[in-house]
Amino acid sequence: MELAINSTKTLHNGVEMPRFGLGVFKMTDKEEAVNAVLSALKAGYPAIDTASIYDNEHEVGEAIRASRMKREDIFVTSKVWNTDQGYDNTLRAFEASLKRLDFDYLDLYLTHWAMPDTYEETYRAIQRLYDEKLVRSIGVSNHQQHHLEKLLATANTKPMVNQIELHPQLTQEPLRQFCADNEIAVTSWSPLARGRLLGEPLLGKIGESHGKSIAQVIIRWHLQHDLIVIPKSVKPERILENADVFNFELSPGQMEMIDALNKDWRTGTHPDEIHLR
Repeated sequence: MELAINSTKTLHNGVEMPRFGLGVFKMTDKEEAVNAVLSALKAGYPAIDTASIYDNEHEVGEAIRASRMKREDIFVTSKVWNTDQGYDNTLRAFEASLKRLDFDYLDLYLTHWAMPDTYEETYRAIQRLYDEKLVRSIGVSNHQQHHLEKLLATANTKPMVNQIELHPQLTQEPLRQFCADNEIAVTSWSPLARGRLLGEPLLGKIGESHGKSIAQVIIRWHLQHDLIVIPKSVKPERILENADVFNFELSPGQMEMIDALNKDWRTGTHPDEIHLR
């Protein structure tokens, strides 16, 4: 697979979604968030992934305007938070996100977590936003197979994306296969396992063979598995490093060795336990 920083994956509605972008989770310092997004855009990142709960949608919009790039050249994702779910609440939450971003539309809008009593109605509202052409593509985040099966049973427009925690110690292969079978693209959040894997000897050895860092090896692993990946950093040098993954390729054997690191270990909450939090 020939990959470049602006490579895209075709969603089932024909929209081209960048395979690589910047995640802005926990960027709560306003100036830091703006500078991180600006650094990423300057480095050629074609996508920014935010959410209402991140409290930085305004900064994302500000940075995009300050970059003087065309809005249509940047793929922006946001998400409806758990306490804003339900049909009417989701419509209001979307309007508030759009206002904070100061945009006319979003490229992708997601249900953040599958809240047991509301996620189906939330997705129904998101479908309405799609029908009204306020979003170019729609999907979900942190949805297990059983959540997706419920949505698919009644959806007029099936999800185009499922954003899930995914990294070499949580490979999620059965869920990835289900998504592939149903034309649902998978985006990896916490792709570096929040730094847990940065001292892994095997990854270090593979990195040395390519002249690359462990983080670069992991990001490349995601890309070669046909995953969309959104590494997060606020440091300009790390933002550049994370993007320098398009001039080498992991061998099939190296991919298999990295796959074998799986322990079904999560950095975050299991989606079936979110109602307990």
